[in-house]
Amino acid sequence: MIFNRSSKKKVSFERFLTCEYARDYIDQNTPYTEQIEKAAQAIREADYVLLGAGAGMSAAAGAEYGGKYFEEHFAEFQKLYGKGPYMQDMYSAGFYPFPDEESRWGLWSHLALLAGADLDVTPLHKTLLDALEGKKLFLLSTNADHQFEKAGLPSVQVFATQGSYKRIQCARGCHSKTYDAVELFRQMERERVNGKIPGELVPKCPVCGGPMAMNLRVDDHFVQDEDWHAAEERFSRFLSECVDQKTVLLELGVGFNTPTIIRFPFEKLAREQENISLIRLSRSKAAVPASLGDRAIGINADMAQSITDLAHKLSESRKE
Repeated sequence: MIFNRSSKKKVSFERFLTCEYARDYIDQNTPYTEQIEKAAQAIREADYVLLGAGAGMSAAAGAEYGGKYFEEHFAEFQKLYGKGPYMQDMYSAGFYPFPDEESRWGLWSHLALLAGADLDVTPLHKTLLDALEGKKLFLLSTNADHQFEKAGLPSVQVFATQGSYKRIQCARGCHSKTYDAVELFRQMERERVNGKIPGELVPKCPVCGGPMAMNLRVDDHFVQDEDWHAAEERFSRFLSECVDQKTVLLELGVGFNTPTIIRFPFEKLAREQENISLIRLSRSKAAVPASLGDRAIGINADMAQSITDLAHKLSESRKE
């Protein structure tokens, strides 16, 4: 079990994680408007709301990583390296086998700014946060774009498990510290020529002198720094508080790329705690465990629309 009621110890993030998946997924055939009403009612009755946000949330809010947006903003790199198979979208582009560090950081500084520091797609995030006003909130996220913080959620209520587009680390993970690199990225952006930054701007590890990398969980060298562990501790405390309270797990755009971080643990938590409900919003992956019965609501729909409709329902109830 995730929680042991006989123990007052806080539950660590590692204990929360699970590979245990539901074997009774169903796509609910309840009418959309009824699902929205049921979801709003569950949130109204809850004291705590644990948000779980995946890539689908950023996409629903307007973030673009491929298609015409990528063609427009990464034409320089497509011309240099060709379009396929890497230069198709931001995710794939990051894995290109660059010939040198100047070229690698030429791409990554541009990508990090567009996908993180300069990304401004927060209206939907703010709509959701406004709708949840008065609830005890915490966000568990696999996104690295800081969109909920930009929308007004205090950083002390956020645990971004997979890193940040704003920070860099030793590529070998030789020490447990990360570094804010936004201003460095902006300088790289200004001085990049033909896909390359000047050699003097290539970051070096201040401890081992080796190469630096983005602070993103892509391999075993990912650095969990002091701030990461502090966020994990706050998440642990929130879990321990909400276990005996009326709680909603509000899952936003989480698929099956990293289901062991949010999707599977949310299902397990709802399965073990009868006071906890699961609301799963997704464009196409909102199937829920049938065993959860009325405590699970899976809405397969455009998330921007479903979040807007849910917020409207919650707003109506506050006016009554």
